[in-house]
Amino acid sequence: MLKTNAARILDGLHIDYTIREYEVDENDLSAENVAGKVGMPTAQVFKTLVVKGDKTGIMLVCIPGDAELDLKAIAAFSSNKKVEMVPLKEVQPLTGYIRGGVSPIGTKKRYPVYVDDSVSNWPVISLSAGARGFQLLL
Repeated sequence: MLKTNAARILDGLHIDYTIREYEVDENDLSAENVAGKVGMPTAQVFKTLVVKGDKTGIMLVCIPGDAELDLKAIAAFSSNKKVEMVPLKEVQPLTGYIRGGVSPIGTKKRYPVYVDDSVSNWPVISLSAGARGFQLLL
């Protein structure tokens, strides 16, 4: 099984996790599809989005797979006036990860990470392990 940078970081911090592998559908990288493949509710599978604030710069936002990012809310919460999604072509150079495999753990540089408070509703959540086809269960 693939050991991603995110998994190695968790190992180094002695944080328990499980890696769940699934078959990737290149035509459907949606959180809904991933949730079905890992056998979890979509709300329990968190997606990591890369955004840029006008004051803070690059940030990572983890939200449930069935949620839409509220750019105004994250702007207010992060002390920005405006936040926008980072263009897809910039995601890999900034994070080291490709679309469908962005993890909030182990990016090329350290960025602020904001996690939706619904994370506390679950005993375990799923998020990308840093490669398509692999999810971390934490």
